[in-house]
Amino acid sequence: QVQLVESGGGLVQAGGSLRLSCAASGRTFSSYAMGWFRQAPGKEREFVAAISWSGGSTYYADSVKGRFTISRDNAKNTVYLQMNSLKPEDTAVYYCAAAPITAGGSSPVEYDYWGQGTQVTVSS
Repeated sequence: QVQLVESGGGLVQAGGSLRLSCAASGRTFSSYAMGWFRQAPGKEREFVAAISWSGGSTYYADSVKGRFTISRDNAKNTVYLQMNSLKPEDTAVYYCAAAPITAGGSSPVEYDYWGQGTQVTVSS
């Protein structure tokens, strides 16, 4: 069992930045690939970014590539999402998720554990 708690969401103007954090507890954090997803009102949950268990590989949705950076600190059991150049269309609830070490792609079904989400609102 892995418990995930996101933080760092809030209200920001377009062009601004936020850094989301996801603190993990429970089973060995470094045994899991980690991902960030988001869900806007009336829309399906969509993939944002993922990082391998070691941090050596990262993957991004085309919509955030070049603006968002995913990273992890296994010593602190934490994964981060640095979001720069935010746009109003980035407004959503952001979720972190943990996947078995061999998974961790762009599909939500690959992830076994989810946080409760943190709201990000970008005003125009």
